[in-house]
Amino acid sequence: MLISQDFKDELYKAAFNKHIDDFYVNPLPPAEDLVSRIEFLCNFRNKTIHPFPEELRDKKYKLPFSKRLFDVVVAGTALILLSPLLLIIMLAIRLESEGKVYYTSKRVGRKPFDFYKLRSMRTGSDKDLAKLAKEKNQYNTIAKQAEIDFSLPCPRCSVLPQGQHCSPVLHIKNYSICDYWYNVQKKEVAKSKSAFIKIVDDPRITKVGKIIRNTSIDELPQLINVIKGDMSIVGNRPLPVYEAEILTRDDMSKRFLAPAGITGLWQVELRGRGGDMSEDERKRLDNEYADHFVGNNYSFWYDLKLILRTVPALFQKDTV
Repeated sequence: MLISQDFKDELYKAAFNKHIDDFYVNPLPPAEDLVSRIEFLCNFRNKTIHPFPEELRDKKYKLPFSKRLFDVVVAGTALILLSPLLLIIMLAIRLESEGKVYYTSKRVGRKPFDFYKLRSMRTGSDKDLAKLAKEKNQYNTIAKQAEIDFSLPCPRCSVLPQGQHCSPVLHIKNYSICDYWYNVQKKEVAKSKSAFIKIVDDPRITKVGKIIRNTSIDELPQLINVIKGDMSIVGNRPLPVYEAEILTRDDMSKRFLAPAGITGLWQVELRGRGGDMSEDERKRLDNEYADHFVGNNYSFWYDLKLILRTVPALFQKDTV
């Protein structure tokens, strides 16, 4: 905790870089509030922060040997047999647009890893994602469009004398807001945001990209991920980091107890119904598959059934 006579931007930045929890500027809040805050910080530092809910913390994940053996054999064989097709598709991608024919991004399964796909979008289109996510995200609703409202008064500061604040004052976007009220609103915004992003009629997709996405050919480089052990043939979809961060903060983190996979329960169900699925349904299906690993209830035949269901589901119109 750092207390300053007045606010200085360079001092505030230095405190932030040194991981100072609280930065107070005169006039200070009541002494009892400061004591209460100090007690809270002391207790908080003695606690261990877990990414999983309490009931899942003792659950251990171990990939069954039969599943790993199946993954290596199938992925290795498929890469050899499909290599001519891969070469043709890569040539088509390169002829249509400049840039690398493959795409690498950080994804999260049981752990973060480099995720491989054939490029189906224009080079550099990632910079458009934030704007498109606001305008065309399938999982967004009007109720989920939330931002921090700097004009709303803090309820705790409102009961204090004029000029006093319940916590350090932050200066953001030409606004001043106390640290407590900023973080309260920030948590509410995080809860209201969709954990998943799927762009409707994505303008970033190329002509070749639309074909390989509809037929899932763009997923073939993930066979390399399978051989490396990052993924399995069947599992929960590996998530971009921004989606995974949201899910580890709610009761849907159970999905991370299952391996990341090329295909799985969610993908099969989604394609089978033509691409329409709510966010809650997607979370439920991910957790349902994870249940097979929480209690060591893995079934090779269940995975095989999902693989067989994947084949007809590939021939659909929607881009997943």
